[in-house]
Amino acid sequence: QVQLVESGGGLVQAGGSLRLSCAASGSIFSINAMGWYRQAPGKQRELVAVITSGDSTNYADSVKGRFTISRDNAKNTAYLQMNNLKPEDTAVYYCNAGIRTSLFRSRDYWGQGTQVTVSS
Repeated sequence: QVQLVESGGGLVQAGGSLRLSCAASGSIFSINAMGWYRQAPGKQRELVAVITSGDSTNYADSVKGRFTISRDNAKNTAYLQMNNLKPEDTAVYYCNAGIRTSLFRSRDYWGQGTQVTVSS
């Protein structure tokens, strides 16, 4: 059984910062890409940032220069440092990871989501 648990969300004023964490646990053989998605009310879920197992990163245009994704492979954890937050960043943030549980089995897993609210 594999779980992704997010933490670090909350309420912050515009211009502030938050750091999200996503910890993977369970029967993990290896972890491929890890990413952060977000979903605002009435909108589709969108990719925010992704980091590969080789530490290559990619960001949505709306967060470039403000957000930084990183990972600690020893802890099976990904992070999203969010600076200069804007009200439009308000959403539920979800962690996603491609996890291999054996040599022959891998799939995507999702966390339960963590709310980020940015007040103006």
